[in-house]
Amino acid sequence: MADIRNNFVGIKSPNPFWLASAPPTDKAYNVERAFKAGWGGVVWKTLGEEGPPVVNVNGPRYGAIWGADRRLLGLNNIELITDRDLQTNLREMKQVKMNWPDRALVASIMVPCDEESWKAILPLVEETGADGIELNFGCPHGMSERGMGSAVGQVPEYIEMVVRWCKQYTRMPVITKLTPNITDIRKPARAAHAGGTDAVSLINTINSITGVDLDSFAPQPTIDGKGSHGGYCGPAVKPIAMNMVAEIARDPETRGLPISGIGGITTWRDAAEFMALGAGNVQVCTAAMTYGFKIVQEMIAGLENWMDEKGHASLSDIVGRATPNVTDWQYLNLNYVAKAHIDQDACIKCGRCHIACEDTSHQAITSMVDGLRHFEVIEAECVGCNLCVNVCPVEGCITMEPLAAGAMDQRTGKPVSPIYANWTTHPNNPMAKVAAE
Repeated sequence: MADIRNNFVGIKSPNPFWLASAPPTDKAYNVERAFKAGWGGVVWKTLGEEGPPVVNVNGPRYGAIWGADRRLLGLNNIELITDRDLQTNLREMKQVKMNWPDRALVASIMVPCDEESWKAILPLVEETGADGIELNFGCPHGMSERGMGSAVGQVPEYIEMVVRWCKQYTRMPVITKLTPNITDIRKPARAAHAGGTDAVSLINTINSITGVDLDSFAPQPTIDGKGSHGGYCGPAVKPIAMNMVAEIARDPETRGLPISGIGGITTWRDAAEFMALGAGNVQVCTAAMTYGFKIVQEMIAGLENWMDEKGHASLSDIVGRATPNVTDWQYLNLNYVAKAHIDQDACIKCGRCHIACEDTSHQAITSMVDGLRHFEVIEAECVGCNLCVNVCPVEGCITMEPLAAGAMDQRTGKPVSPIYANWTTHPNNPMAKVAAE
């Protein structure tokens, strides 16, 4: 059996599946239930400084994007950090950690961007026995307007400054949670690294409005006729999150920096993909809110079964395995040629591949052959774009078949070259021409 025990910056857990800081981790009752269901760790919902608790709205807090089958694809959240008293949270955290010493318990923290505020809260959190802290520099709504959350996360100098304070005033490992609402994710990651962070976690939620009520003309969710942007999460953000994880994992300045992957993780496969791109573990929120805590049991079983099937003995066998294969467009092999192939036995003759190719691509799929409805690839027109694969409703019916070196590409009338060549060496590249002169 594969060993999926996790050691993330010294924080140990029986598996790599943690619940992210969010409504599911707001109180001991939830966290205890999560641990009983099998979660390896939790990041407690973000704590604020002592004093009057944060005030949340008393109405709808979520907007949603659904697929055609009503499956939840994306969730917009306008809720703020915990609205429970700090001391209540700290007492519960301490008791939960005593009850579950083998599980990871990390405290998410957000306080004003001044040294005294961070210095004051850190010993209080440390006294709970928490395994680490996560600095919430990602929240894009409500708190950011108060100079916290993404207002800090969008300024690399602030990130580095606060991380340095935290490393100075606590023994606990520091995880810096990054906002995706930024042009280049590498810059805040580099700043956190320069400040001495033990790890980064990403992504936090994305600025969004998920819908507008066309009767009231108010954004959703609607509070007394008004709406606000919120934080977008769920399966729809997974591609964005994975790209940002990979960017940090392959950046020379942050390569080797531990990463906790967050964003749309719903299945074991999602988790494996994040870890292959460089994440040391993963955090989950929307999937638990949609399907309940027991979804982790499918994640655990699925990951273990896949690792056994592939011969991966431990998580270290897969973490970062895909990172070297992520490159910039300019280094892709322009001499690689692939063509679409339709399995006629599997084809249900719906015609979607033909319509997509005919109307929006390269007119490379027939609709009729010898007077009969028949869909077949015209190799002389196929550029290998794989749009047909993505619109086909039958999995595996259309595949992309690479042409062997020396084979004739009917579209160009030239044999496939065995030599690797990319844009940096292409004769149409003005920079390549300059370099050659």
